[in-house]
Amino acid sequence: MSERERAQQLLDSVPDYKIQYVIAYLQGVTAGEKRIEEVDPDEWDLKMIEEARKENDGTTISLDELLKKEGLTYADLQG
Repeated sequence: MSERERAQQLLDSVPDYKIQYVIAYLQGVTAGEKRIEEVDPDEWDLKMIEEARKENDGTTISLDELLKKEGLTYADLQG
């Protein structure tokens, strides 16, 4: 029995009320097969890119450094 035949056999045994879950899963699995159309950035895109570059100089800090800078502790992150 092929993998496709086995999948069909299993699908045939799924109750109708659970089919929606199977469909959602299959849509997720096959989503990568669709190509996303690439378009050139428009004026708004270019503006957003420039703003992001101004705000982000590429440096990073560790979580410990951020907590210290903000006066927080790991306990504060627990909610």
